[in-house]
Amino acid sequence: MRIIIATIKSWNIEEAKKFQKDNRNIDVYIISDKDELTYSKVKKIDPDYIFFPHWSWIIPEEIYKNFECVVFHITDLPFGRGGSPLQNLIEMGIENTKISALRVDKKIDGGDIYLKKDLNLNGTAEEIFIRASKIIFNEMMPEIIYKNPIPQKQSGRVVEFKRRTKEQSELSPNFELEKIYDYIRMLDGEGYPKAFIRFGKYKIEFSRASLKTGKIIADAVIKVGEEDE
Repeated sequence: MRIIIATIKSWNIEEAKKFQKDNRNIDVYIISDKDELTYSKVKKIDPDYIFFPHWSWIIPEEIYKNFECVVFHITDLPFGRGGSPLQNLIEMGIENTKISALRVDKKIDGGDIYLKKDLNLNGTAEEIFIRASKIIFNEMMPEIIYKNPIPQKQSGRVVEFKRRTKEQSELSPNFELEKIYDYIRMLDGEGYPKAFIRFGKYKIEFSRASLKTGKIIADAVIKVGEEDE
């Protein structure tokens, strides 16, 4: 058995290395650079599965048509196809979701489903992604590898999400306290534009938020304009 794990997020790379160490009976190859995901490299490895935990780029057709490619999406598909699933779910007030493991095909997030697992959405984006990563590596990937479930077509009403822009991270003065807290936490993760406000020529970004009675305690970084973006 040979598998490829393709991911760039630090928490997934850490879990991938642990999975590699704990499963000596499997040849595990880790791709942590999107430019290394080429047909020639994949063909040379000839994997039984290619797993994509938290992958944001289009997977080349010649790869997913010739190899079994499995992507993990943090919604109960077909609800929530598309970009920024975590942020869209939290903004909608959803507290619990599913991680869907699906076969990659030409329709984004429209492939057949191998299995789903429950995921709670409490905490920061990074805490949620770390929690999801452990479920993917400790439960979902082993079940697919060792039980070889037959993926089933998606059923139910299709709801599509749009990928959020940096501008949508700005906090509005009309937000209730709970919504400000949700904005800060849902954007508090590696690679995401932090929730912010503008104050004259300054931009103030927030992280590590804690919701208390009548107030939020959070870390703040003050920048001049769009510095570091």
